[in-house]
Amino acid sequence: MAQDFPDDPANGGAESGEGHGHASHAKGKDGKNRGFGAWLREVVIIVVIALLLSFLIKTFLFRAFYIPSGSMEETLEIDDRIFVNLLVPEPFDLSRGDVVVFKDTQAWLPATEENNDGNFIADALTFVGLLPDESEQHLVKRIIGMPGDHVTCCTADGKITVNGEPLTEPYLYPGAKPSETAFDVVVPEGKVWVMGDHRNASADSREHQDGPNGGFINIEDIEGKAAVIAWPLSHAGFIGSYPEVFENVPEPSGAETASK
Repeated sequence: MAQDFPDDPANGGAESGEGHGHASHAKGKDGKNRGFGAWLREVVIIVVIALLLSFLIKTFLFRAFYIPSGSMEETLEIDDRIFVNLLVPEPFDLSRGDVVVFKDTQAWLPATEENNDGNFIADALTFVGLLPDESEQHLVKRIIGMPGDHVTCCTADGKITVNGEPLTEPYLYPGAKPSETAFDVVVPEGKVWVMGDHRNASADSREHQDGPNGGFINIEDIEGKAAVIAWPLSHAGFIGSYPEVFENVPEPSGAETASK
């Protein structure tokens, strides 16, 4: 008989409570779905923004490179990962002592076969600047002579001179001489004279004096100034330009430049 009384408060309350329970459960499930969707969208947005910022940084500020040889030891070791400041040489100027990365437009390096290994993830990370680009030929050396500088080797005690000022070079590889190759050059406008810190193991400007560019590097080929060693962590740190080495070097004279 109790079933004949649908208006029974107890019965109605029970059904009403059960109904609210179902409604509450459904709302909670829908809320969870919306929460996961919002979280997923946020993650996607964050990833896209991070990749965009990385691409912009790579394009306009910094770019990653790795060191494959020992020509810059001990400043840079084999397999070091470095970041290069792309704001040098423009809008900021180059200076003597800067370690620079430049494109090999003069075939200093042997030709390499193009590597198409189909690694999409590695290609994507390289594109946005998170991995160094190994597909292009680049070199890294230290600037010794700027445009107009008269650079010679060597003095009686074996030092390189710039505009007549002998250099004491603390960045040289331990035991390495400033140069075992004699040279006497004046750097043309728009070019620089570069040398590796491990002079015995560096095929730099000295080795290419008979080439079409006389061993000089075009400033327009310089990608940027090597600023930071990022990996390995045991070797991480800033890359010095040693301005004190060149602080007493006088500015080049026009007469000296014209005579060469």
